[in-house]
Amino acid sequence: MIKLTRLNGQSFHVNALYIEQVQSFPDTTITMTNGKKIVVREQEEDVILLVKDFYRDVNIFDLTNREEGEGE
Repeated sequence: MIKLTRLNGQSFHVNALYIEQVQSFPDTTITMTNGKKIVVREQEEDVILLVKDFYRDVNIFDLTNREEGEGE
């Protein structure tokens, strides 16, 4: 889960696995896989960094540079 802030200042947590896209309209709008849209105070780039950190924490996203063919 990642912690975000609604425009009214209320903080909440969202499961980053269900985020489909993040856009700025100019407010940052997150579209979930079920089609629900959430507008947050955080900048688009910050939300993306939070999602990447979450993926790293749950070992879904590996940013290490691996040689092609390594581990085969």
